[in-house]
Formats: sequence, structure tokens, C-alpha cells
Amino acid sequence: MPTPSPLPLDPIEEAHRQWTEHGWGAVADGMAAVTSVVRVQQIMMARVEEVLKPFGLTFSRYELLTLLTFTRKGALPMAKASARLQVHPTSVTNAVDRLEAAGLVRRVPHPTDRRATLVEITDEGRELSVRATEALNGQVFAEPGLAPDKLDALIRILTELRHQAGDFDTGDRPGKWQ
Repeated sequence: MPTPSPLPLDPIEEAHRQWTEHGWGAVADGMAAVTSVVRVQQIMMARVEEVLKPFGLTFSRYELLTLLTFTRKGALPMAKASARLQVHPTSVTNAVDRLEAAGLVRRVPHPTDRRATLVEITDEGRELSVRATEALNGQVFAEPGLAPDKLDALIRILTELRHQAGDFDTGDRPGKWQ
């Protein structure tokens, strides 16, 4: 995917100027922050999706495969996968359907709960997850676009924002970036 030509001005800065001119100056910084985060997410996802495309994976399917590789038995109840990935159960079902059709996961009955179904990674799924992770590590995660000191600051800020939004609760166990 070719890199688009840069715009001659920062559209978010221009939106901030317009917000201020239209009498919304008190919230212009918040608008610029939200818009910047959304745009950065688009930029990062485009890089990730470009790397994953040759593997036949989307980011959501890659996340599910990788989550399964991190489990002790390579399997999780679908509801637990949904909670850990912080997505709606329908999204997990859709990802499992696609991964199962590709032979990368399989549904298996839960050994003790007849109401639950486990999603289990296959050997092919595990191998693909490892190869995709190596590609992402080398092409995206090794150089996300910021110097290490700025990257650490960004993670701290985003962690604080996520925590304040109720994304997670560490209780008495503060995390690395808190």
C-alpha cells in the first residue's frame, strides 16, 4: 500500500482553529485529542492490516489466535475470549466461524459445562499466529513511530485514559504504566 502524500496542513489543527472561531474554544482541545486518537488508530490499523493481509488474517482474527496461543491448553470458552478481547460475543463468534473454516481453530465441548463451548487453536493456527506475530514484531511493533521515551509517555497517558474510562481495575496491584 503506497503511503499517501502528506496534506499541506494539519486538518486537526485546522478543525481546532475552526472550533475556537465558532465559539467552542473551551472544548477545542478535547475535540483535537479525540480526533487525533481516532486518526492515529486508523494509521496504526492500516499498517497492521497490511502486514496481516498476506497471512489471510484481520487484526481481530489475529488477536483471537494469539490469545489462544497464550493459554495453557490452547483453548478458552468463547465467552471468556470475548471478555479478554473486550469485544461483543457476536464478534468472537464471527471470528471463530472464519478461523474454523480456515482450519485454524475448532469448537469443542466444554469438559465440565455443557452450556459452554471452547474455541481451541489447531496446530496450523498456532503456526500461523507465530509467523504473523514475527511479521508484526518486525514491521510494526519494533518501530511504531515514536522514540522509546515518547512511546513510554504515550502508553502511560493512554493507560490513564483507559483506566479512567473503566476499561480495567487494578485494585491494589498497580500496573507497569500507572
